[in-house]
Amino acid sequence: MRSLLHICRSLGRRFARDESGVLMAEAVIVLPLMLWAYLALFVYWDGYRSVNTSQKAAYTISDMISREMVTLPANYVTGMRDVMRFLIDKDQPVRIRVSSVTWSQANNRFEVDWSRSPDAALPQLTTATIKNYAYRIPKMADGDRVVIVETEVDYHPAFNVGVNDQVLKQFIVTRPRFVPKLCMTGVTCS
Repeated sequence: MRSLLHICRSLGRRFARDESGVLMAEAVIVLPLMLWAYLALFVYWDGYRSVNTSQKAAYTISDMISREMVTLPANYVTGMRDVMRFLIDKDQPVRIRVSSVTWSQANNRFEVDWSRSPDAALPQLTTATIKNYAYRIPKMADGDRVVIVETEVDYHPAFNVGVNDQVLKQFIVTRPRFVPKLCMTGVTCS
């Protein structure tokens, strides 16, 4: 009985000291975690890059529009959408809406001069619907006008690591730089 106990103890010590196969066991446990972390870092980096690129492209479009000094042609906003597609360098769908808005002190509200979205991707803003965005527009003097550029870009992560599909939205308010207001062809510009 004593020798059986001694043999069991001896086998137990030898088993505890034996490290053969430990590397393979650790690799089987850690490798999937490391692969997931690598893919997650890639997806998060790509997501932040996409947000940054769409934001810069939207600000570029807004700045270009704010520098115009002539009446904008009817297809101008479609051209700006195409410029944005080029700037984000993706085959992602881009939706854009450009609106000219003024503040009316007499009516105590924002009023829409004109609003355009190519292919009706986004509904046109009206004086009735602009009140939903009033908190995003800075305070303005009576009769002041701004151009609002809204963009939406779809983002689809390359791998499923817990980040869902998203729509990257930008809302940019810019004053016309060289003229008091921007006019659009086909819209009365007083």
